[in-house]
Amino acid sequence: MSATTENISSARAVTSGKRRIPVTIRGLRLGTGLVLFVYVITHLSNHALGLISLEAMEAGREYFLLAWRNPVGSVLLIGSLLVHMMLALYAVYRRRRLKMSVGEAVQFILGFAAPILLVGHILGTRAALQLYDTDDTYAYVLLALWVDDPTHGIRQSSATVIIWIHACIGIYYWLRLRPWFARALAWLYGFALLIPVLGLLGFVNGGRAVGQLVANDPGFRLDLALDTNAPTPDQAAQLGVLEDRIFIFLGALLVGTLLARAIRLYAERRRGVLRISYPAGRVAEAAPGSSVLEVSLLNDIPHASVCGGRGRCSTCRVRVNSDLAALPEPSDAELKVLRRVKAAPDVRLACQLRPTDDISVTPLLPPNASPRDGFAKAASTQGQEQEIAVLFADIRGFTSLSEQKLPYDVVFILNRYFRSMGEAIEGAGGRVDKFIGDGIMALFGVDQNAKQGCATALQAARAMAYRLDELNDLLKADLPTPLRIGIGIHVGPAIVGEMGYASATSITAIGDTVNTASRLESKTKEYGVQLVISQQVAELGGIENPVWPSEDTEVRGRKEPLRVYIIDDARELPERKNTQSR
Repeated sequence: MSATTENISSARAVTSGKRRIPVTIRGLRLGTGLVLFVYVITHLSNHALGLISLEAMEAGREYFLLAWRNPVGSVLLIGSLLVHMMLALYAVYRRRRLKMSVGEAVQFILGFAAPILLVGHILGTRAALQLYDTDDTYAYVLLALWVDDPTHGIRQSSATVIIWIHACIGIYYWLRLRPWFARALAWLYGFALLIPVLGLLGFVNGGRAVGQLVANDPGFRLDLALDTNAPTPDQAAQLGVLEDRIFIFLGALLVGTLLARAIRLYAERRRGVLRISYPAGRVAEAAPGSSVLEVSLLNDIPHASVCGGRGRCSTCRVRVNSDLAALPEPSDAELKVLRRVKAAPDVRLACQLRPTDDISVTPLLPPNASPRDGFAKAASTQGQEQEIAVLFADIRGFTSLSEQKLPYDVVFILNRYFRSMGEAIEGAGGRVDKFIGDGIMALFGVDQNAKQGCATALQAARAMAYRLDELNDLLKADLPTPLRIGIGIHVGPAIVGEMGYASATSITAIGDTVNTASRLESKTKEYGVQLVISQQVAELGGIENPVWPSEDTEVRGRKEPLRVYIIDDARELPERKNTQSR
């Protein structure tokens, strides 16, 4: 049983010689949960043998007991169960508010319901074995659950479904941040559906087999009781009393945990408060020891947290605008996640950062961040200045052309044009940034360097000229005159990063280099040519002794004139092989 709560991992360490091995509550909860999950899988697999026969169930039980009823298996199973329960209660104790997501609430409720439904079964099997030396064979269990009192069988089946759903939610929260999870989701879903269905069907079929044995042989019940040393009525009554006491104990544990939580929160408020400042001038007060994420949630400040505050997804990360030296040092677990996403030094996980003094933070992801936002991204997507080549292209006279065409024809022509030009750009190794009206902006060298970017940009311009000829030939029946384009290319520093909002987010570039490339494209109208490139593009692109006219031209937005080469036809560019390098 585990509650999907905020990460309560306070990093401890176990020393083994000279090596320190970090042990976290999160890791302990995950480890014990996996042990219990494996136990449930093997138990349901044993049940599934009931689809074959009762004898197959009994035969499989021998291997099941061999794994789980030896000293090591027993300690591992019982220890995991107790530790998992205590950690769930501790998670409740650590929470600063009981409001939670639907997934968290479902797992939390199911986790606490499971022991209540299972107590009777555990007492009738494992406890009866230890106290009265009862051999809890499948026939013994199925007789009690499906023949003598079918309501117990229904309760046991319900407990099985509850435990399985609880475990699958935990596994989902654990694995959904893995890059391969989306690809494996269909297989995992099939596994999650198949195991309990086969197990329950086998359990029911085994119960029917035992019921048939009782109906065919009146002496079967007595023989089974003698063979298994079933508890006597008095012993069964003792187990019933023990069950009631366990229920009271579990209830007292939960009530005591909630009471201790209330006392802790009251004591923290008595110690004073600190203030956390957010963007837009919002300030929230918090008790010392609260994480930034907890403060956000307590004050209804939208804050991303895909993993529910367990310190796994990194979507809650914030930029700290205060003195970093005044903050508690990040734990090893937090550092691991921050390194995974290549976070800057002033970035911390809100679920792990527990400030001891006033602090100012800025959440870095929108509240509706998805699991994919927790994956490491290339530096170019996070925002950085780098030297790239930028290409702008535009159709000449398209406005007058579109006035002569029906809207359907305009869209058809544009889409064919964009497809041809896009394929030429990407084929050369560039990245189509956006389509603006009948214009195109493309980036080169984002994942390479400026030299390669210029070479690929020139190759793309040459390819675009040839693809335009092919397109004009294809559309000659639909066009009064062939399409003409103007292309401008410039290279220089630009800020490159993933920009936008929601589904309109993409990698783009901004800065003087982008503006200059756009101005060079406009210059093609003045010169009446197809291509204008800056001198830097020609030099970095490997063009030696250019034969085209050149001049120093004034570019709006630049103080100094820019030397450019004026190329009448982009097909005049020299062909270059293997310019793409990815």
